[in-house]
Order: sequence, then structure tokens, then C-alpha cells
Amino acid sequence: MSPPLFDLEDSLHRSLANELEEELRTDGHEIVPARDELRRRAFRLLDGLPHILTQNEGVALVRAVVDRVAGLGPLEPLLQDPDVSEIMVNDPSHVFVERRGRIEASGVEFRDEQDLRHVIDRIVAPIGRRIDESSPMVDARLPDGSRVNAVVPPLALRGPTLTIRKFAREPFSLDRLVALGTISQGMADFLVDAIRRRA
Repeated sequence: MSPPLFDLEDSLHRSLANELEEELRTDGHEIVPARDELRRRAFRLLDGLPHILTQNEGVALVRAVVDRVAGLGPLEPLLQDPDVSEIMVNDPSHVFVERRGRIEASGVEFRDEQDLRHVIDRIVAPIGRRIDESSPMVDARLPDGSRVNAVVPPLALRGPTLTIRKFAREPFSLDRLVALGTISQGMADFLVDAIRRRA
């Protein structure tokens, strides 16, 4: 996303956040609306802003804002990708993933360290943990069971780092382990036979 779109994203995010905060004050709602409702509101607010965007830019902008409000910002598409098993944030501009057993650049970036720290804080706040200079490392779990490790200065020498080991959505079957090359077909057959014979 280009810098002018970053500014527009900030403006749209502020408008949506202000609307949600106003509802919290007046109605006492404490639950963030579902993503579909947030998208609808963000598009409505975007229509009121004096900018000309392509359809793709508008969709990307709304998705980025909804991910900031209801998810983990730029990491959200990686968390939703079933082929990604691990996310490694070495610094705001170097985010890598493990996809099908191979490490590769993700194409995702944070704007700056503050943006990354905001995501880290969103992860640790719901579990009552904190991460700062006095407690610069935290291990946690996301609601889906994914394991998280975050480190901030002074323990992290080059700025905040974050690793998320995703929880597998499907359990590993013998067929899947063979397909992945984890075990051979002969070993899978041996295990099936051993279990059947109660060996």
C-alpha cells in the first residue's frame, strides 16, 4: 500500500474506531461487531471521504481497516492462509512464513515498529500479560491455539520480533504424512499393521 493510502487507512480507521467508541459509551456494547458488519460500516465511511479510489484499492483499504479493528492487522491474511504454518516477524519490513515446509518472504510489511508493537499488545492484552522493558519477552497462545513468542527491547537488539506457530486446523492423518514426505508408505503400512495387531 502506498503512503497516501496509508494516510487514508488511518483516517478511515479513526472514523470507524470513533463510531464504535461512541456506541460503547451510549449503548454499553462491549463486543466488536462481526467482520461483515465492520466491512459494511467501513465502506459507508469510505464513501464519505473525498478520495477517488479504484475498486481494488477500496476493497484492500477496507480489509486493512477491518483487520486492524478485529484482527492482527497485516498478519491477518497470513493467519487465514491454511498453507502457512509459521509466521516470523524479524522487524517491521522483514516478515517471513513457513509455507509447506519452506521458509519464504511473506510480502507483508508493518509500517513501523509502533505498528508492530500495537499488534503484539493486541495479542498479549486479552490474556492479562504485558510486554515492556521490565518484562521484554512473552509466550502466549492465540484463541485458535497457535503459539506466540514476542520479544521487545532491551532483550531484542534490533526492535520487536514476533513468531506465531499456527495450530493445525486439520489433524495429521497417515495419508497426509505420507503425502508430505514425513513418513514413507511402508512405515505407514507398518504402523497400521502394528495397531491392528495391538503390538
